[in-house]
Amino acid sequence: MTLLLLVGGAYLCVRAGCYSLAVSAPPLPMEETFAGLMLEASMGNAEDVKNPLPYNNENMLAGAKVYKGHCGGCHGLPGMDNSMRAKAMYPPPPQFFTREEQMTGDPEGETYWKVTHGIRLTGMPSFDKLLTETERWQVAMLVKHSDTLPAAAQAALAQ
Repeated sequence: MTLLLLVGGAYLCVRAGCYSLAVSAPPLPMEETFAGLMLEASMGNAEDVKNPLPYNNENMLAGAKVYKGHCGGCHGLPGMDNSMRAKAMYPPPPQFFTREEQMTGDPEGETYWKVTHGIRLTGMPSFDKLLTETERWQVAMLVKHSDTLPAAAQAALAQ
C-alpha cells in the first residue's frame, strides 16, 4: 500500500508539473546521481575496450579534422571560450580544451561509446551513422590526448 501511495504521489506530482524539464530550470533532486548511474550501466565495459588504432600524428590529425567539423561547436576548440550553443545546453557539454575539463582521464573506449551511441537528454547525438568506426576512434584518441596535441593537430583545430 505504501509503495502504491509513493508511486501514485510521484505520478500526480509529475503530471501536475511540479518538476520542469526545461533546460533553464534547476536540476531535479538526485538527477545527476541517477543519470550517472544509468550512463555507467548503459556503457557496460566500454572503458575496457582498447582503441585498435595506433597513436600517431596521422590519426591525431584526422581526429582533429573530424572533431573540428562535428564536435567543436559544442565541446570547444583550443583557445576559445565556450560556444553560444554550449552555454545554452543542460547539462553543459564538457569543454575538452580547457584545463579544468580535459578528458584525458577517460578511457578511449568510454569516449568511443559516447561518440557512437550518444547520451539521451543531454544534446549529445549518436554519430554511429554519421562517422565511420575509424573516425570515431580517431576522435576518442584526440580527446584522450587533448593536453598533448601534436603540432599538425593543433594547426588543424586552429584553422
